[in-house]
Amino acid sequence: MIIILLFFVAFFFAINIGASGAAASMGIAYGSKAVSNRKMALLICGIGVFLGAILGGGEVVKTLGSEIVPDHMISIKIALIILSSASISLFIANLSGIPLSTSEVTVGAVVGVGIAFQVLYVNTLLMIVLFWLFVPFIAFLLAFITNKGIQRLQPTLQGKSTKLLAIAVILTGFLEAFSAGMNNVANSVGPLVAAGLLSIEQGTFYGGIFVALGAIFLGGKVIETNGKKITKLTLLQGGAVSGIGATLVIIASIFGIPVPHTQITTCSILGVGVSAHGKALFKKSIITKLVKTWVLSPFFSLILSYNLVKIFIRDDYSGLTMIFILVAIIYAVGIWQRGFKSRPLYKEKVVPKKLGGS
Repeated sequence: MIIILLFFVAFFFAINIGASGAAASMGIAYGSKAVSNRKMALLICGIGVFLGAILGGGEVVKTLGSEIVPDHMISIKIALIILSSASISLFIANLSGIPLSTSEVTVGAVVGVGIAFQVLYVNTLLMIVLFWLFVPFIAFLLAFITNKGIQRLQPTLQGKSTKLLAIAVILTGFLEAFSAGMNNVANSVGPLVAAGLLSIEQGTFYGGIFVALGAIFLGGKVIETNGKKITKLTLLQGGAVSGIGATLVIIASIFGIPVPHTQITTCSILGVGVSAHGKALFKKSIITKLVKTWVLSPFFSLILSYNLVKIFIRDDYSGLTMIFILVAIIYAVGIWQRGFKSRPLYKEKVVPKKLGGS
């Protein structure tokens, strides 16, 4: 029975990963009308996610399953605690309006288990944290520099070669979906592989299917919202954001490092905006949102998994108190979050017809 529950939680988590983060990867192509049909945009996204998972998701699966804590520690019960902690953290955060990274909550859950058993591969954890800090910063710099070139090319290309630009944006969107599959599928199936229930190949295959299904059938609202925001970018700028994010996530995946896709994309957009509009773009609400996401994502699931181990593995019910405190903190931060109105990072005055061609 517990194995059935474990698979249910894992694949439910995978579907939600696809419906949220993965589906957003085609937002630029859909919002700019490069792909005008929403179902087609989500189908392209699903194909990209699945291919990324089966072709390149194995290294991140290894990291989450055996390189943060020893794989022999991850029993069926521990795997269920890890996945439940990550899923519950995301669920509570969504209710409270706090954006969390699936990669960060999963890593946090694994680390919580390691702390509970006092066995943790610190070098791997430090490497992951360094990637979390530096990759978004690199994304910002690359986007900043790239937009300087775009500003010079924009007058020449605007109204010309729009079909080629549209194809390029579709390709970068597909590449971003591919990178999401490489990096995010491990969040749902890494514990299953570590527990010996699936091989790496089986894990990436089945995980890829469920992440893709989530994107295709449940990603409509996300791509609609993301698409409307992305129309604030020109076609060239949007393609640059997708391309930079996809490239950095693929590189991280090759090294087996789970990275926060959302922060990387946000910092890319921020880099484009600062390049175009200067330091005035750095608004308190934007920086606050980034910091909260970075810090709170792993912290929530870490505390939760640590105390679930105490309750269900060690019969120490003092962990219930910490869980109640955790939920209260999330709720309080959620109220704080509602004090800031969500606004686009910046606006570009563009004519939609020029973006999609006519």
